[in-house]
Amino acid sequence: MTHHHLKAGPETCHWGYFDPRLKPVLAIKSGDEVTVDSVSGNPEFMPDPAKFGIPPELKEIHARTEHGPGPHILTGPIFVEGATPGRVLEVRILDVSLRQNWGYNVIRPLAGALPDDFDEQRNIFIPLDKARMVGTLPWGLELELAPFFGVMGVAPPEGWGRITSIVPRAMGGNLDNKELGAGATLYLPVFREGALFSCGDGHGVQGDGEVCVTAIETALQGRFQFIARNDLTFTYPRAETATHYITMGMDPDLDQCTVMALRDMLVLLGEKANLSREDAYTLCSLAADVRVTQLVNGSKGIHVMIAKSIVHPTKDAA
Repeated sequence: MTHHHLKAGPETCHWGYFDPRLKPVLAIKSGDEVTVDSVSGNPEFMPDPAKFGIPPELKEIHARTEHGPGPHILTGPIFVEGATPGRVLEVRILDVSLRQNWGYNVIRPLAGALPDDFDEQRNIFIPLDKARMVGTLPWGLELELAPFFGVMGVAPPEGWGRITSIVPRAMGGNLDNKELGAGATLYLPVFREGALFSCGDGHGVQGDGEVCVTAIETALQGRFQFIARNDLTFTYPRAETATHYITMGMDPDLDQCTVMALRDMLVLLGEKANLSREDAYTLCSLAADVRVTQLVNGSKGIHVMIAKSIVHPTKDAA
């Protein structure tokens, strides 16, 4: 196993899109670890540099990187040797840490879960204390941080061409799933040779729903291990934590999101516990949690979580 460090910069970042034609900025072997630096924020969301530290590469990225249809600055893509179309890339999220001492939050008119309720845009900057892992909101509340990458995805199918980073799809992308912090594992279907993984959209903390469009948006550093799983063939993102299995659904219709995530959970329970669809459906009704991932990305999100201790009652939950 080799460890790599992929820094953020104009040569290693793409802004606002996924594209199957993007050339990889790093090539690794399956099983390698990569520390990835991310940045966050358009020029309008920059604080006073006398008060907050701004990553020096961010200004150069703004000046030299093509701005696509979405807002997210993504680091990558990473080519993983052995990751082949039709199979799965396993992304182990080993660590996630803050890269700066501030984040921002934005309310935009005609956006979010309450699009008609706010007529003026509001931008606020939130100091982040890395030692104590809290952010201090403008009214004085200290909020415990739980950082994760809002966007983690692989290249889309070639026929899709360039797509916005806003809408989550089968290749992952803007999942905004707060469960995907340090210690979680994300499984992404592969559509292009090498998978071509990118990440960004660092969140200091976010509630399920992300209702006002933004979390505490900030720059993060993540440490990942990438494994080409040529023994897996499922076609939509899944995840797991130390304690839970997670399936996902994304669609403009929240009901359809639920259908997608639940159907995949029935399949997962068949795989993991050899349950029939009927038994799996009953178990989901009794023991699974259906949660709203986010409501604000064009395609909304639902994730279904079930405890490993229930699926494997005689095994260690880990």
